[in-house]
Amino acid sequence: MTYGEAGTARTAIGSGLHYYGLQPGARVGLYFINRPEWLIVDHACSAYSYTSVPLYDTLGPDAVKYIVNHADVQAIFCVPGTLNTLLTFLSEIPSVRLIVVVGGIDEHLPSLPSTTGMKLLSYTRLLSQGRSSMQPFCPPKPEDIATICYTSGTTGTPKGVVLSHANLIASVAGMTLSIKFYPSDIYISYLPLAHIYERANQITSVYYGVAVGFYQGDNLKLMDDLATLRPTIFSSVPRLYNRIYAGITNAVQTSGVLKQRLFNAAYNSKKQAVMNGRKPSPMWDRLVFNKIKDKLGGRVRLMTSGASPLSPDVMEFLRVCFGCLVMEGYGMTETSCVISSMDDSDILTGHVGSPNPACEIKLVDVPEMSYTSEDQPHPRGEICVRGPIIFEGYYKDEVQTREVIDEDGWLHTGDIGLWLPGGRLKIIDRKKNIFKLAQGEYIAPEKIENAYAKCKFVAQCFVYGDSFNSSLVAVVCVEPDVFKEWASSEGIKYESLGQLCNDPRAKAAVLAEMDAVGREAQLRGFEFAKAVTLVIEPFTIENGLLTPTFKVKRPQAKAYFAKAISDMYNELSTSDPASQKSL
Repeated sequence: MTYGEAGTARTAIGSGLHYYGLQPGARVGLYFINRPEWLIVDHACSAYSYTSVPLYDTLGPDAVKYIVNHADVQAIFCVPGTLNTLLTFLSEIPSVRLIVVVGGIDEHLPSLPSTTGMKLLSYTRLLSQGRSSMQPFCPPKPEDIATICYTSGTTGTPKGVVLSHANLIASVAGMTLSIKFYPSDIYISYLPLAHIYERANQITSVYYGVAVGFYQGDNLKLMDDLATLRPTIFSSVPRLYNRIYAGITNAVQTSGVLKQRLFNAAYNSKKQAVMNGRKPSPMWDRLVFNKIKDKLGGRVRLMTSGASPLSPDVMEFLRVCFGCLVMEGYGMTETSCVISSMDDSDILTGHVGSPNPACEIKLVDVPEMSYTSEDQPHPRGEICVRGPIIFEGYYKDEVQTREVIDEDGWLHTGDIGLWLPGGRLKIIDRKKNIFKLAQGEYIAPEKIENAYAKCKFVAQCFVYGDSFNSSLVAVVCVEPDVFKEWASSEGIKYESLGQLCNDPRAKAAVLAEMDAVGREAQLRGFEFAKAVTLVIEPFTIENGLLTPTFKVKRPQAKAYFAKAISDMYNELSTSDPASQKSL
């Protein structure tokens, strides 16, 4: 589809919404995963001064109902699957007047009782109605609301982050100073469009005239989609990069001595060249790395990572194996995406780059955690951000808005950072998720979980501790293939993976591997998990253990695994009563 065709569809959809009586400022819900229509509707909203409200398909019916009512959504675009969810609570969303089904056929759509006062029609019908009564654009002013992005925090009801057109344009304009896309680029869209990371990438893509391809909607088939589309730009999250890293290292370890030696020689030689800013020998790509590059289609020139910290050696590994730019950034919905990002010529790892030119960053002392701007060798404190990228506030929630934006306009992120030389920002802690062990040591669980994420057995990890105990325990969702391979190499027989998870030998093997990874990451003694529970069921958004940005919901995980946690502490106290309980 050309940009011209997309532009015509945008005008038709905007005109169609106008035809059904939507006034400028009306809220339009988007309730389906990434596909071209998502962007066309979003651009129609911008052109005709409507406000888009993403409704995650993963949020669950209660949250969707809450958001629709809270934002007074008047029209919802959905697909047949999400329409079925909407039909279960139609009577409870009185503000909705129009439901448009993308990929639906009018004849197959259910008829709604006339008492609802709602219209239900297909996207194609809305397009043709819009085409037959084209309206001129009704462009927004910079300060008008572009979108309300609901972030489901780890607790409580979702908060509506109000972003203006000026916020989004400032954010992307700032990003374009440090990173360039080209009309020849091809971008794969699979990160959720309901999140600001993918939204900002899409605005940047349109600005540069990039071609955008959409995945088929199944994360498990993403590798097939990459091979078909062969993108040049790949934006992802550490969770996926860790899986790619583990997959390649595991394949190398099981490929036999010769291949392993060849890989290591190639890796070390290319790494030396990359680190010294030299061009590596093309021989290594021909012999080793081209096969790896083909996994992502063979053309990727830029990888970006966001949402949580990417470990330095995974980043270095990606740079060497894929021979492309790998840049990490840091941002929030409340800052319209990027707060800081790496410079494309920076070969150092372990930081999130320098400030987006569209904002200022300062570190504020957190005395209760002993972080101050006087700290040596690097100043430390809570990361605060100010500038045109800062959101307008939480929708209908003055109290929470005032909690995060101070009277001087600084947004307090809750993240703890330090300044490295050259204006590089490094994130070292989180103000909220900190807890104290019995002996008074402070723990930042995310840091430890990120270290353990590199363990080959670990698909996901939840680290827990509290002030009644002196050590940490962990719940690990295992990588089934690696787990099965280990069992067969040890000659261990089992009926089911669940049974294998409870085998003491399996727990010991996983814990030993985690210890090795922890030592490599230079965790301090009290930061090591001393007991582990293995599970097969992944932590997901559906079972309530992850937020839509794949962060662990700590209070929920603590409740969900309460029995496992108390069993681990009982086991530890019987093995070493003295070390465990404090008075």
